[in-house]
Amino acid sequence: MSALETTLQPAAEQKFVRGLGLLDSTMLVAGSMIGSGIFIVSSIIARQVGSPGWLLIVWLVTGLLTLMAALSYGELAAMMPKAGGQYVYLREAFSPLWGFLYGWTLFLVIQTGTIAAVAVGFARYTGVLIPWFSESNYLIAPIRFGGWLSGYAMSLSTAQFLGLAMIALLTFMNTRGLKLGKLVQNIFTTAKTGALIALILLGIIVGLRSGAGAENFKDFWSLRGGLQEVGQGLTAATVFGLFVGICVAQTNSLFSADAWNNITFTAGEVKDPRRNIPLSLAFGTFLVIGLYLLANVAYLAALPFAAIQNAPSDRVASETANVIFPGAGATIMAVAIMISTFGCNNGLILAGARAYYAMARDGLFFRRVGELNKNHVPAWGLIIQGIWAGVLVLPRTVKTDAVGNVTGYGNLYGNLLDYVISAALIFYILTILGLFLLRWKRPDAERPYKAFGYPIVPALYIVGAAVILLVLFVYQTATTWPGLIIVLTGVPIYFLWKFFGTKSET
Repeated sequence: MSALETTLQPAAEQKFVRGLGLLDSTMLVAGSMIGSGIFIVSSIIARQVGSPGWLLIVWLVTGLLTLMAALSYGELAAMMPKAGGQYVYLREAFSPLWGFLYGWTLFLVIQTGTIAAVAVGFARYTGVLIPWFSESNYLIAPIRFGGWLSGYAMSLSTAQFLGLAMIALLTFMNTRGLKLGKLVQNIFTTAKTGALIALILLGIIVGLRSGAGAENFKDFWSLRGGLQEVGQGLTAATVFGLFVGICVAQTNSLFSADAWNNITFTAGEVKDPRRNIPLSLAFGTFLVIGLYLLANVAYLAALPFAAIQNAPSDRVASETANVIFPGAGATIMAVAIMISTFGCNNGLILAGARAYYAMARDGLFFRRVGELNKNHVPAWGLIIQGIWAGVLVLPRTVKTDAVGNVTGYGNLYGNLLDYVISAALIFYILTILGLFLLRWKRPDAERPYKAFGYPIVPALYIVGAAVILLVLFVYQTATTWPGLIIVLTGVPIYFLWKFFGTKSET
């Protein structure tokens, strides 16, 4: 019998092993949040809002929203320390349908699409060290579809191949048990946090000595450079355009700070979860948001604002590293981002399968996904997640010129993630609304931790997130309304599983 077959063998008596302490849980929160976004998206945000001051304001808004949400989730996590996390909270606060719609969207795009994106991001930066790994070096050249699918193709580049290999390796490693998964997470989170701290300290020190970014702090709020349109002809050149720009920019910064909720999926494996999950949510998000804000200060100290706005391929961290280590910055940052993305994907892969496990136990996903293997982990959930994430790596979007000639290829998962950012925000709002609803429905339930600043802090999150969501639906219609369609595809699937699925007895 092969190692994989042995790993997959279910055992009805198996239960989750509570092997995640407070440090492990905090590492999972921080490690899942820090991927490649912080090293790239500040360049995009700088074009959207047009000044150093407003760049930091965007990240400050992201930080406040993320911290408010994490502190609010702590109450739900302590109240319901079960595998599945946010899926369970929505199921208990509203109905099984709402829980399923979240879990379905998580599986279809949010978790798997992010895993695909991070895997290809890892491959791209590997290509800086080993040029053979490239999205334009094809093992199987793009095969374009016809008819209404003519805007899409399938390919297998060497970068895609490496991304698939990364997903397969981390999926297999996590089927071997929680101990190995958390070891990888702790090592890589420690390494990438250290690398980010080094970038911040060296960027600020070198920047202060050179004075390269002095103008950024002397003229903090004045708009400059080419401003990116943020919807319907608006730019940050007007007061209202600036407001819209700050809201639209949140799609980049919030996505870079996302996945903090993944620790809730693993609640069945956390020691003393009623204490450690709320604390890890607070510690992990506070750590990462603090580092993100300081990273942007380092960019502003080391680079003129125009260099941030126009960083090649938006790689603002690489430009900062080039200032610190002339000629070697790109290589150093490539290694740092490879470490960061590897650790990020380990956390995403580890946590995601636990959400599908909870769905399967309710009869709302493939039955085998609701079983644990001999290593006390949901191996089939990990494998099905890995297969679908791998599938999402392969499709490409076709870019053409005015006469229909192909000019390049994008990645379908990038479009899908753009579509579901607004949907993910809806689920965050609903979950925190569920906090209020459960206070009313279950006033006597045990709450070892109560949401910080309740009801003001959770209410402020709902208002702030709702304003951003409204702006996105009005001014970014092409990438928001499709997200709702993706969510709604889960409605008929829910009723099919409801009819044919089998709920576990325990």
